Parts: sequence; C-alpha cells; structure tokens
Amino acid sequence: MNIAVVGLSHKTAPVEIREKLSIPEPQTESAIAHLSSYPHIDEVAILSTCNRLEIYIVTSETEQGIREVTQFLSEHSKLPVQSLRQHLFMLLHDDAVMHLMRVSAGLDSLVLGEGQILAQVKNTHKLGQQYNGIKTILNRLFKQALTAGKRVRTETSIGTGAVSISSAAVELAQIKVANLAACRVTILGAGKMSRLLVQHLVSKGAVQISIVNRSQARAQELAKLYPEQAIYTHTLSEMVSVIAESDLVFTSTSATEPILDRAKLETVLESNRSLMLFDISVPRNVHSDVNELANVHAFNVDDLKAVVAQNYESRRKMAQEAEKLLDEEVEAFDIWWRSLETVSTISCLRNKVETIREQELEKALSRLGSEFAEKHQEVIEALTRGIVNKILHDPMVQLRAQQDVEARRHCMQTLQTLFNLDADQQFS
Repeated sequence: MNIAVVGLSHKTAPVEIREKLSIPEPQTESAIAHLSSYPHIDEVAILSTCNRLEIYIVTSETEQGIREVTQFLSEHSKLPVQSLRQHLFMLLHDDAVMHLMRVSAGLDSLVLGEGQILAQVKNTHKLGQQYNGIKTILNRLFKQALTAGKRVRTETSIGTGAVSISSAAVELAQIKVANLAACRVTILGAGKMSRLLVQHLVSKGAVQISIVNRSQARAQELAKLYPEQAIYTHTLSEMVSVIAESDLVFTSTSATEPILDRAKLETVLESNRSLMLFDISVPRNVHSDVNELANVHAFNVDDLKAVVAQNYESRRKMAQEAEKLLDEEVEAFDIWWRSLETVSTISCLRNKVETIREQELEKALSRLGSEFAEKHQEVIEALTRGIVNKILHDPMVQLRAQQDVEARRHCMQTLQTLFNLDADQQFS
C-alpha cells in the first residue's frame, strides 16, 4: 500500500481555478463515495479550504490511483485533464506524509502559521471517518498530523499573533482607506471567518459594522460577542440596500455562486459612490464584473499575498524551528508504517502456533479422560497459552524493532521458511 496526495493550492492555481475544484462540506459524502468506488483507491480523505483542495489516498497501484483521482477532479470541475494538470501537484508517500504535517502546522498556508487550518484538518479527519473513506492508514496519518500541528503551535512561537486570512483582509482594507473608523463596514456571512473579521475590524478601530446573514439569529449571536460595539444585523433580503449605504464590504459565505455582481450593484449605487469589496470566500461571492463599475474596487483572496508577504520574513525563523518538530512526527509515523509490514507475518505465525496448540490440547484432554479434563481444562488451557505467548514474545519484539528495511524483510523470510508459513495465506 502507498500513500499519495493529489491537489492544488494558492501556490499552484489562481482563485478562478480553485473555486471550480472546491468541494463544499455537504458534497463531501458523495465525493468520498465516488472516489472510493474506483478500483485502485482503498482509502480517501478530502481537504477543501479557500486556499486548497487536496485528496489523500491509500492505493496499492500508485499510478492508477493518481490517474483515478485526476479523472474525478476533471469530472467535478468540468475542466479537461490537460488544462487541469498544470495546476495540480502530486506527492508520494514520504513527501505526502510531510506535506500533510506542514499543512496541519500552518507552514503551507498563504498566511504562515495561521491557526484555522488545524481545525480544517481535524474536520477532514472526522468527515473521512464518518463517510468511511478513512481507515487504518489514513486514520493514523491524520492523527499524527493533528499531533504535529498542535506541537508546532504549543512548542514554537509561530502562532503568536499569527494573522489569518480575515486579518490579512482587514490589513488590506487599512492600506486602501485612511481611517477605518470613518467607514461604514458590512460583512456578508456570520461563520468563523466573519467572526475573525469582526474581531480584527474592532481592534483596528472600526465602529460602524453591519452583519448580513441568511439566519439573522446567527448574526445576532455574533454581534452579542461584542456588547460594547454597535453592530447591526440584517437578513439577506436587505443585503443590497445595506451595501448601498456601505463604504467597505467583506464577504465570507458558503454560497457556491456569486451573490454580488455588476447588475445588482449598479441598480442601487449612486454614480459617485465609492465602494470596496473584500471577498475572502472560495468559491468567490463577488463576480469579477463588479470591477467594470467606475467607483467599485473588488479584491479576492489572491490579492492578499502582498499583505501576507510583509508578515512572512518575521515568521521564517519560527518556521525552521517548526520543521524540526515535524521531522520527529514524520519519523514516528514511518516507524508505525514500517511495523505494518510485519503484521501479516506475525499474524500468520501466531495463527499457525495457535492451531498446533489447540490440536495438541484436544489430544491431551481426550487422553486424560472427560472427568479430569472438565475439572482441569481451564488450568491446562491457560498453561498452554502462556507457553505459546512466551515463546512468540521475543521473535515478535525483535521483528518489530528492526529499523532497517532489508534486515526486517530478511527476518520475515527466515520466519516464513523456518515455520513453513504460507506467504499467500497471510495476505488473504
């Protein structure tokens, strides 16, 4: 079995491509079922965020497994494989393992050290288990990656004051306008990203904030987190009229199609009204045609890179510290992975010895007579099991402890030869 990851990220694909590949959470179950139906995919997990889509698989035939994932991505995005391939990256085993560790630790994020990705990896693990995509190998890998992400955040300072996508968007807004306090700000959406938007806007001095959300109750819950701040809440039906009175609009909803476009805005915006839109959603909430309006300027997640670059240099040394921790976690996973190779031989040996024990015990009990056998069977059973366990203990420990691949395989072959183990049976 081999581990592979096929995906794309902010490093390999623009937002126009990423939004076509995005798999919203409600579609995860059907996507996992589709991928699991391919003949060469044994396990699968899907990590989909605003900056990446990554599909992790366990496969016995790496080339065919990767081809099947690529075919799925082409069908899902409705992009031909030829045009899609230039945006994809593919990593195998050790590289795939280290990649997930780095992603979980926030070292592969647009914002180096950002914290939200750890929760997204955790959710990927949960959904993968829930929808039967994740089994033994990916379960262990994702658990190790989550441990790695937590260690990096607790044992290094990379997460201290780390900016998120939301805070980078607020920083970009600060660059574009002289005074946030003088701006009327509207946020579309009331999820985690919006919560962070409110937090950073308030810390930067914004005082006129409105939240527009499908569920006004959820928007009110968010507003209640800032009792000293005058935050107004509105339903989606009021969206256009609220935007018409705004200077800055941040969008962060789970909509899969744009909810703002030129047609909607030009009917309500006064010709001399200046409006800035900061869209941190993928798929995008704001259609690119809004930039055709004279006084409207729209920014998306890819426009945040200049802001993020300013934070990168100060975090680079912290990232080097984090990489050392990740090496330890990769090694821990590799030790477990290598031990898997011995499982079938150990299992086959134990089964053979147990069969012999049961056969010889049955003969002995029949010779001792039914009365004696019934009276002492438990004691004799325990005695024979104890002898078997003690005899097998050292060979099993030594086999598992072999770090060198060739030495371990030689030990397994020796056991198979000495005990006449059926090599085909152990993998059945």
